[in-house]
Amino acid sequence: MDHMQLKQMTVLVVDGNPSDSQQLQLYLSRKVRFTSVRNGKDALGFLAQSPINLLLIADNLPDMTGFDLLRAIHQQEQYKNLPILMTTADHSQKKEAACAMAGAFDIIRKPFIPILVVKKVEQVLALEYLNKNLETEVSRQTQLAEDRLASSRRLYEETIMALAKTVDAKDRYTRGHSQRVATYARFLAYRLGWNKEEQQRIYYMGLLHDIGKIGIPEAILRKTSRLTDEEYDIIKQHTIIGYNILNYVAEFPELKIGARWHHERYDGTGYPDGLKSDTIPVYARIIAVADTYDAMTSKRSYRDILPQDVVRKEIEKASGKQLDPKYADIMILIIDSDKDYRLHEQ
Repeated sequence: MDHMQLKQMTVLVVDGNPSDSQQLQLYLSRKVRFTSVRNGKDALGFLAQSPINLLLIADNLPDMTGFDLLRAIHQQEQYKNLPILMTTADHSQKKEAACAMAGAFDIIRKPFIPILVVKKVEQVLALEYLNKNLETEVSRQTQLAEDRLASSRRLYEETIMALAKTVDAKDRYTRGHSQRVATYARFLAYRLGWNKEEQQRIYYMGLLHDIGKIGIPEAILRKTSRLTDEEYDIIKQHTIIGYNILNYVAEFPELKIGARWHHERYDGTGYPDGLKSDTIPVYARIIAVADTYDAMTSKRSYRDILPQDVVRKEIEKASGKQLDPKYADIMILIIDSDKDYRLHEQ
């Protein structure tokens, strides 16, 4: 707590001894808003009219004991947590224990030692300020953290989207492919009952499943005639290249799954690792279905978009061979409810 904040704090001294009150005023008036009264009745009256931050009560007052006043104050709902320091000339452990039992925060011994009085008051007021502002400060810091996280997420999403568009730009015949595969994969996840976080996770994987094509020569990617065996082997390397690129994304280790294994086949004849059935990661199996669907429902240099009934038959034939039957069946259900190609248009 800084000097200006301390000056906003009000300290009330209750002491029937004018000399003691004057000493405390001398020590504290430059630090805080200082006020004093001489008895318990006046103290209660002051508290009824004005809020305070700290109370210093002498253990013996003209009209009651300091303990009686302390208890009377703490019985009031608005002051039940008000910090109270007892001032006393009794230095015994018994007196110290009695003050603690009565609910005093601490004691200040008489005769007063100026530096100790000031430090004690500053410490208690700093703690009081922290307690009163803790909820507000926690809320503020939480909001700042949430804002930073939201900003980080937006940057993350924009970066992924930019990378996906970079990949698609290399091949004019598959422009928009990554975005569509990501959308289909997320829709499959939705139909499977996955939560929103998992849906978004597979969406990101879909966006970057072909990121490895960055490392493939454009002449091969844009070739309209049949690929040679050598060229096809080069194309297949995009799965490894993509995996190696995304392997550096430590905060999202699953991101590389879609890149490496989306060309694995359920029957084990895919690439790059020849994985089979359940050994292929779930994310990759779903992306494979989405990738297959987009390949058939997108225009190519050598053919137009295939009709839905043809796409349905091809996915049925691929089920259990190229595609996981569970996810192929979900795609077929989607096709059956999407005769007008609404999913593709979206």
